[in-house]
Amino acid sequence: MTQPGSHRAFDFNDLSPREAYKVMIGTIVPRPIAWVTTVSPDGVVNAAPYSFFNCLSADPPILALGVENKTDRSFKDTAYNIRMTECFTVNIVDRPNVEAMAVTAAGFDADVDELEMAGLTAAPGEKVICPRIAEAPVSFECERYLGIAVSSAREIILGRIVMAHIREDIIDPATCYSDHEKLDAIGRMGGNGYAGTLDYFDWPTPSAEDVLESLEHSRATGTA
Repeated sequence: MTQPGSHRAFDFNDLSPREAYKVMIGTIVPRPIAWVTTVSPDGVVNAAPYSFFNCLSADPPILALGVENKTDRSFKDTAYNIRMTECFTVNIVDRPNVEAMAVTAAGFDADVDELEMAGLTAAPGEKVICPRIAEAPVSFECERYLGIAVSSAREIILGRIVMAHIREDIIDPATCYSDHEKLDAIGRMGGNGYAGTLDYFDWPTPSAEDVLESLEHSRATGTA
């Protein structure tokens, strides 16, 4: 256990949105990456990565995206497509797909298919009209569950997972447990940084009784 150190306090009321963003992305790490595929009402496929993302519920199965609007407050292609089609797919980024993922983050015009630009394969959705990325190790087809406009600059989109596609070598269908080494997922750090999930260790949660027993032992031996 580390000893308490000195801390610098940041009052978020005094920070600009950009400063708040830098504080958050540099310390809330690693963040999982949602490699989101959508399709426009005209049938143009869009792909873009988002690291303001996580799962929120298993019953019902809900995940969340934080999508920033453009500087003029208009919707990005992802948010617009989800609003118009009521669906999207979250693909998980693994190490071999980092370069392709970065290509899809480039600022292409709305009529450009990012999957084509990145040399990726669009596999048809089974329960939603937007495709998944065939090269991704995991894909979650989602129906739009709820949209929350937290400000004119950002929307939080909740999606209900209706179908998952998981590479066969990753998951045991009998137990539903996944092999994190074979998944080799990548998380987002601050700046241009990424981190792999292979830096992994187990640490079981102790029972309350074990904690109390350990504390009593420490006090009795003077090591507390």
